[in-house]
Amino acid sequence: MESPNRRLIRPPLSDSKDKGVPANRPVIKKQTPPDTTNAENFYYVKQMQSKTPMVIVLQDGETLHGVIEWYDKTCLKVNREGGEPNLLLYKSFIKYLYKA
Repeated sequence: MESPNRRLIRPPLSDSKDKGVPANRPVIKKQTPPDTTNAENFYYVKQMQSKTPMVIVLQDGETLHGVIEWYDKTCLKVNREGGEPNLLLYKSFIKYLYKA
C-alpha cells in the first residue's frame, strides 16, 4: 500500500514571532556578580582586631614585618616594631602577605 503525498502545513513566520514569549511572563535577565565578595575586608578586619603580626612581600621581593592598623580600597597602613617607621602601602605593590 502506497502512502498518499502529504503536505507539511506550517504556520506563517509572523505568527510564530508573536507566540515566542507570552506577554504575562517577564523576561529574566542574568544579574551581574557583585564587585567584591567581602572576603578581603573580613580578613583585614580579623587581623586588625587581633593585632596579628604579618609579613608582607612586595612585588620586588622585599619583605616587611608589622601589624595592619587600617586599610581602605587601595592602601594598607602597617605599624612596624623596633623603631622602624610606619608605612602606607598601596595594595598594587603587595605580592602577597601572611601571618608571621
